[in-house]
Amino acid sequence: MSAVLFSIDSKTALVTGGSRGIGKMIATGFVEAGAKVYIAARKHAASEETAAELSKLGECIALQADLSTEEGCRALADEIIAREGRLDILVNNAGATWGTPLEDFDEAAWERALSVNVKGVFHLTKFLLPLLRAAGSQEEPARVINIGSIDGLRAPRMDTFSYSASKAAVHMLTRHLAGKLAPEITVNAIAPGPFESKMMAETLRNFGDSIAATNPLKRIGRPDDMAGTAIFLASRAGSYLTGTIIPVDGGISTI
Repeated sequence: MSAVLFSIDSKTALVTGGSRGIGKMIATGFVEAGAKVYIAARKHAASEETAAELSKLGECIALQADLSTEEGCRALADEIIAREGRLDILVNNAGATWGTPLEDFDEAAWERALSVNVKGVFHLTKFLLPLLRAAGSQEEPARVINIGSIDGLRAPRMDTFSYSASKAAVHMLTRHLAGKLAPEITVNAIAPGPFESKMMAETLRNFGDSIAATNPLKRIGRPDDMAGTAIFLASRAGSYLTGTIIPVDGGISTI
């Protein structure tokens, strides 16, 4: 029974920002679990490289997308619609951050984070609703999984003002969409803590040991920690959850 409960075998998924970092962790877990996975990123060469790597484990297809504009979101949705008649799982992971001292934090710093992290999530989900509705039912809903951050749950120490604000917005957007799209589609968010990724690389180089030491679970997140949570939300096991924000952070957000 447990194997069926957590199965996503034969489901079709799209993971944005799936060529690296948290997106790649989730895409890898999905492919290993038997899903057909599309990954999309702005840099197509990176997506193709990751897709080639993951295709050794299962089915993974690379697409190019710029999700910082409504037009870019529409183009990616149209590409998926041309290829598939349904979409079981959408993971809105593509994101951007910006760190600048308060006095120098300008419009570009806000636009970069909000355009991808918030507007991109909204527009892509909107354009993919026909495929998600085709896949979902009250008994077995389609799944939208948004990637937020623990920086959207509590104020970070670093000067990433637009990033933390955008991730808090992602969490609220998740709740809002959850109520709107039920019962055929569930919408949940994962709020990661520190994981090995390009976005976190400099922080972990400088403060990784101290972050791990102050983490209640005394370590940085592993790829299977992230993949496992996403698989749970995408499987039958997570079908009665919607509008939730799940911190995957080793307990950091509790202290």
